[in-house]
Amino acid sequence: MAKHKFILSGGGTGGHIYPAIAIANELQFRFPDSEILFVGAKDKMEMQKVPQAGYKIKGLWIAGLQRKLTIQNAMFPFKLIHSLWESRKILKEFKPDVVIGTGGFASGPLLKVANSMNIPTVIQEQNSYPGITNKLLSKKANCICVAYDNLESFFPKEKMILTGNPVRQDLMDISSKRTEAIQYFKLDTNKKTLLVLGGSLGARRINQLIEKELDNLLSLNVQIIWQCGKFYFDEYQKYNKYNVQVVPFIERMDLVYAAADIIISRAGASSVSELCLVAKPVIFIPSPNVAEDHQTKNAQAIVDKKGAILLKESQLEDDFMIVFESLIKDIGKQQFLGKSMKKLAKPNATIQIVDEIVKLIGKS
Repeated sequence: MAKHKFILSGGGTGGHIYPAIAIANELQFRFPDSEILFVGAKDKMEMQKVPQAGYKIKGLWIAGLQRKLTIQNAMFPFKLIHSLWESRKILKEFKPDVVIGTGGFASGPLLKVANSMNIPTVIQEQNSYPGITNKLLSKKANCICVAYDNLESFFPKEKMILTGNPVRQDLMDISSKRTEAIQYFKLDTNKKTLLVLGGSLGARRINQLIEKELDNLLSLNVQIIWQCGKFYFDEYQKYNKYNVQVVPFIERMDLVYAAADIIISRAGASSVSELCLVAKPVIFIPSPNVAEDHQTKNAQAIVDKKGAILLKESQLEDDFMIVFESLIKDIGKQQFLGKSMKKLAKPNATIQIVDEIVKLIGKS
């Protein structure tokens, strides 16, 4: 039997990279002798993260359009043409059975060329409000795996399958890791643990908030694991002290989720999907600096089902401590939010997405 070949493309942030890696791992599990290649954007984090996960990656010279007039925008048409040409070359050489896009700059040109070459394509849309790239690609895609209901206004209904977002397999049973997690992070079992997540790059406004309210938080018998992001670590590591652990990045997400009692997080699609599985009380503080304000929409979809609390950045000054204090003191509310979150989890997303990919093998 011929070896199966797959190309995956997704990057720019962890939210696009980790789903692609989860899909690749499942494909490798089902087809141990398959060949898998990633295509990313040069200079973006996928160029490090994908090889760390054990896969080959090729980089395209591509970037997104900036919102203001910049030299990068002037270069965009040249980068796009070059990336389309490079994508064609990669596809001709590698000859994949299926091409899978999980979002990010590089997936646009690659999937566009794959569509024009009649190679089957699958889009995995993580957000409740799709970006422009996936909207354009959806017309020719064979299958669109989505994580939220009610996306018919963006994508052809007959191509959509509600799968949820791929999540790390090590999050499936975190409750059994609580003791290990407390030892790993050297936590005090008499205190509640607040986990602060700013996403892989960090979140300036969340960092400013925690810095300002640090003493107030600690006065509530709380210990804090504060993931500030690599860009902000130099600025905030001075707060590494008794009951506060400031880190740029967390490798053992399974253990940190197991240790947490309450979580403050941005609302990127992958984070939201993970947090549903983790089923702990969450205060979402969506980033307002993203396309179409999609993080607020992601968080609102959970809040509408009574699964989390949502605070906009504009509300933090007046409302944050009131909301946090009332939550930390209300065990019943914490349990209610956790249970409501759990109902929204889709633990088999990766398996379902790969089922759809497998159906397309041999369709070119």
